This record gives sequence, structure tokens and C-alpha cells, in this order.
Amino acid sequence: MRVFSIAAAILMTAAAAAHEAPVAPTQANIAYAPAEPATSRGHLLDLYLPASAGGPVPVVIWTGGSAWRGDQGKDSAGWLAPELNKRGYAVAGVSIRSTSQVIFPGQLHDIKAAIRFLRANASKYGLDGSRIAIIGDSSGGWTTAMAAVTGDVPDLEGTVGVTGVSSAVQAAIAFYPPSDFLMMDAWALGSCKTAAAGNGADCHDNAESPESQLVGCALQQCPDKVALADPARYISEKDPPIMIFHGEADRHVPYVEGMHLYQALNKACRDAVFISLPKADHGPAHDFLTDEKLSEGATIRSTASAGCMVKNPDFYRPTWATITDFLDRYLKR
Repeated sequence: MRVFSIAAAILMTAAAAAHEAPVAPTQANIAYAPAEPATSRGHLLDLYLPASAGGPVPVVIWTGGSAWRGDQGKDSAGWLAPELNKRGYAVAGVSIRSTSQVIFPGQLHDIKAAIRFLRANASKYGLDGSRIAIIGDSSGGWTTAMAAVTGDVPDLEGTVGVTGVSSAVQAAIAFYPPSDFLMMDAWALGSCKTAAAGNGADCHDNAESPESQLVGCALQQCPDKVALADPARYISEKDPPIMIFHGEADRHVPYVEGMHLYQALNKACRDAVFISLPKADHGPAHDFLTDEKLSEGATIRSTASAGCMVKNPDFYRPTWATITDFLDRYLKR
């Protein structure tokens, strides 16, 4: 038994992040699709609206990580909402179903249903449906990346909730996202043998791992199915700008996972930013922006679609402005 699982790590991350800035949603538990099963919280979202707005406001979706083992992704949006609300953004905390309720691509169908719901009901809530971004951490970072790169993939839309509306987003920010599950154990900081003692990396290849549970089989036994869950597979010219954060000391989602996604965006000449924090472990996301000690030695690199330009790594300290400037660039008019 793993003493410190990804699920436990993410729940601790969510609790720590929520503790930083506890804020109640303006409207809670809005059903963006019928509950399935009836007890699921996976088809609910919370809205955090700015105190005042002169018109429809852009909306930023937050979906928190749980190793796909919980349907509480919306509950950790409280840390993000105050900072974005005061800058004129609405925040939608979105929960998707867990792997005990559905396997991939069900989770992707859920987040797309939430995007379509917000777009279809934008006028009802004072939102601008043409300006939607998404942010998530860990498994929520994977959800974020998958939503960002599959807005133009009809076969992955699903039939959950509102249909016939675009699920495309205009910007995405993924904190320490898993991407190519097949290489997670090979690049883990510790071995599976030491993980049982609580001082190594989580194992991913075994049938009980979060990633195996997501795709419905032990990873190395079904590589074709696993490949379908890699966001790098779907990168196209229609994808929005994507920012990725990853800690080099991450014991639960290896650093190479975030780099793999960024490199794929780089090779495809897409608009992407990669921020690396040498001292950072697996979150919490809030600390990536506020803890100066954690960001010591951090670097930033980027690639752009215009001329396929690349900016090599340079020292950089991420702050809240990193997030808000990125969103402003692509969502503010």
C-alpha cells in the first residue's frame, strides 16, 4: 500500500490552497448536466462573479486535481476566485466524474459539457461566452490540457449535457499535468520499491494506479488506449495558447510530463509557455505564485506560432501577474 498516494497529495493540495483565501461562491452547485449516477457531484459547478461589471465578463474555469478519484474538482476554486474576480473575471469551479463512475473519455466529455453549458447560458449569468479560459492542477491539469487541444475534435465531444455548442477555450493554464502516462514510472524521482515506504515516487504502471484506473487497464498492457489520453496527440493549429507550470522535484507527476507536453507544442509551433520550478514538488498551485523560496531558480521559456519563434529559458519568478497577464492577453478586449 502506498503511504502517500497521489489522491492524498492532491486533497492536501486542495485544502492548503483553499485555506489561503476561503471564498464562498456566488452561486453553488449549478447542474451543468444531469447527475449520473444520481449521487454524483461530478456534473456540478460553482460560480464566483465579480462584485461589479459593466457588461458580460470573461470566465475562467477551474478544475482541481484528485487523481481522478473524486468528483470535488470545483471545491478548490476558492483560492483562485478572489484574485481573478477583482480583475474582472468570473470563475467557474467545475467538478467532473471520478474513475469510480466513468473511465476515459468520460472525464473529457464532462469538462466539455461544462464549457458548452457556460457558453450556452452566458447571458443568464452575465458571462461572455466568447472568452473562456481553463486552469487546473495535476489530474485537473490533464483535464485542462485535454480540453484545450480537443476543442476541434468532434469525436471527443460526447453527448453529456448541452450539445451543439462549441467546447473550445481561448486560453489554458495547466499546473503539473500528467500527459504521456506510459513514461511516468521511467521518469519518476524514486522507484516503486521505495514508494511503499513513503519515501519514493508513486507507481503508475500497476493496475491500481490513478492513470490505469482512468483508462481502464494496466498502462503497459494497453498502450493504444493510453495514447488516446495523451493531450500531445491532439495538438493542432486551432489550439489556444497554453501555459504549463511544473516542479522539478515533483514526486507524483514527473517533471518530464509537463515538459513532454510543452515540447510537443514547441515542435508544432504553437503558442505555449513553460515555467519550471527546480525546488517545487507537487503543488500546491497557489504556492507556485506566492512562495519566493519555492520559486528560487525558476525559469521561463516559450514558443510562438508567429514565425515558429522560440525563447530559450531565462530566470523568472512567477507571481499572480504571470497568470493575470497571460489571461489578459488572450481574453481581455
